[in-house]
Amino acid sequence: MTPLVRAWIALGANLGNPQATLDRAFESIARLPQTRLIARSSLYRTAPIDAPDQPDYWNAVAAVDTALEPLDLLHALQKIEASHGRVREFRNAPRTLDLDLLMFGGITLDADELTLPHPRMHLRAFVLAPLAEIDPDLAIPGVGRVASLLPAVRDQRIERVE
Repeated sequence: MTPLVRAWIALGANLGNPQATLDRAFESIARLPQTRLIARSSLYRTAPIDAPDQPDYWNAVAAVDTALEPLDLLHALQKIEASHGRVREFRNAPRTLDLDLLMFGGITLDADELTLPHPRMHLRAFVLAPLAEIDPDLAIPGVGRVASLLPAVRDQRIERVE
């Protein structure tokens, strides 16, 4: 039997009905082969970063245990994005769904298609706040513990949605 690895996925959307889209995305993630959804954060409403004229984003984080390899999981996430109408027009474009593989176990990877851990995750309140909700002691390799990184992003507008 292939060993399971804990992976962390960021979810975001700011077009259409983001709340419904994120709920459906969680369901799609839970149905991935050889993968089990372990935890999901609350939803958070956040200001767009580097794109001030866009609608607010809705964000969340999922934790999964998976037997998939990192690139296989990435490709499965990209298929979920495409099934929700994701189009990659330009950097930081508004989107129906964005799924980012944040971490895959404790591995570090720097490949053309995938960098792990995600290189900007520690700079984003929309990643750190949902991660802290699920696992505040989670350590980002080479960076530090999630809870200790939150003060550095306090200037970013974020609110938990009930």
